[in-house]
Amino acid sequence: MYDPLVHPFPDRSQPDPDSYWLKVGNEAPADDGPVAGDLSVDVAIIGGGYTGLSAALALGRDHGIKATVLEARSSAWGCSGRNGSFARISGGRVPWSSLVKTYGRDTARAYFDELRQGLDTVRDLISTGGIACDKQPDGVYKVAAFGAHAGALRREEELYNEVLGYPARYVDAGGLHGVHEGPESHGALYLPDGFSLNPLELARGLHRMARSHGARIHTNSPATDWMREGDTHRLVTPAGTVRARRVIVATNGYTSSRLHPRLAARILPVHSQIIVTAPMSQAQVEASLPSGKCMFDTRGLLFYYRRLPDDRMLFGGRSAISGSDAAAPRHRQYLYDAMTRKFPALAGISVDHWWGGWVAVTRNSLPFCYRVPAMGDVFTAGGYAGSGVSFSIHLGTKLALMAAGRPFETGAAFLAREPERYPFASFIRLGQWMAYRWLHARDAREARRAG
Repeated sequence: MYDPLVHPFPDRSQPDPDSYWLKVGNEAPADDGPVAGDLSVDVAIIGGGYTGLSAALALGRDHGIKATVLEARSSAWGCSGRNGSFARISGGRVPWSSLVKTYGRDTARAYFDELRQGLDTVRDLISTGGIACDKQPDGVYKVAAFGAHAGALRREEELYNEVLGYPARYVDAGGLHGVHEGPESHGALYLPDGFSLNPLELARGLHRMARSHGARIHTNSPATDWMREGDTHRLVTPAGTVRARRVIVATNGYTSSRLHPRLAARILPVHSQIIVTAPMSQAQVEASLPSGKCMFDTRGLLFYYRRLPDDRMLFGGRSAISGSDAAAPRHRQYLYDAMTRKFPALAGISVDHWWGGWVAVTRNSLPFCYRVPAMGDVFTAGGYAGSGVSFSIHLGTKLALMAAGRPFETGAAFLAREPERYPFASFIRLGQWMAYRWLHARDAREARRAG
């Protein structure tokens, strides 16, 4: 499959994923086809996922600027159309205790406020845009996979309540009956805000809204070359050229290392995979996830999962390192074994869908949204680390703000900084492999201690 560290861009030879969302989705929205000939535009947006579509919508709706989106395949072909479907108060992979220790309470609270605004932005778009994306009721559980993790969740509850001013609530193991069954239910942190949805239909709704506000969305139009001509950026596509005064880069985990030298090695593309089972029986539902809430666990290499409205189980996690290895059956088996270990009642159930995609992780495991130094009017955002359904859409509005000539002002100053490059980029996957080995070993050690 397409690998951002190997391929220059995803071309038409790349197949669509075996995604459940494509199966249950509605008809794809109309687009503007591939770029043909030479175009001169005010703002070009590279990437037609949540970030790019949100930026295009905000430019037209809030700033009167008709953006031109260049999407290498089809709208939301990347992670925006194939993710695990959780819209949460989240972004990046830094624990709140570590963030407070590193940046201080005021910055942590400012960042939390940005994340909350992100979720509110999604709620508002779904409502005002009439987006039919199968939004489920609110409620998120962070579940202790091992008994030893319960204490950390209690401390996290205190941090949410006292530092962030947010009403998170610890639920003991007994309180999870009727919510989350199975042997890996040792308590949970309940977060009242956050919901699941159909992520592809959310993206398609943004697509339609952006076009209704004047955006042009060109599919099958990857940026194959990028040159600077004075104050103008010349973006070459397979069938035409786009000259733009301002450029927004919204490719996140699908950012090729060859797109532009200034952007290379700023993120690590990490592969995340999902399985979706056949429909569960009522007995299997009651013995696994009677609740339809968003769930993720406390393992070092965490799993995320939910019961879908048609009573299938969606179960995801990290496994493959490279694109060339992503289709190896052992990765599907890894997810299946983890799911049936967590929910023994599902042993023997068939898997109807299995797919994956790339999320973006920065060196500090935090998102970014900034004007790229030494490139003129170029702006980019990303680094959501697999927690970007809501925050990507929020930062898309901030990219639009900056492209319209206004500053992005935030108390979470780290968001507006250029992320550090990964050193020894040629060996980045080796480092990831070593990290995975260590995390697997730690999780296995805790499992043995738990008996």
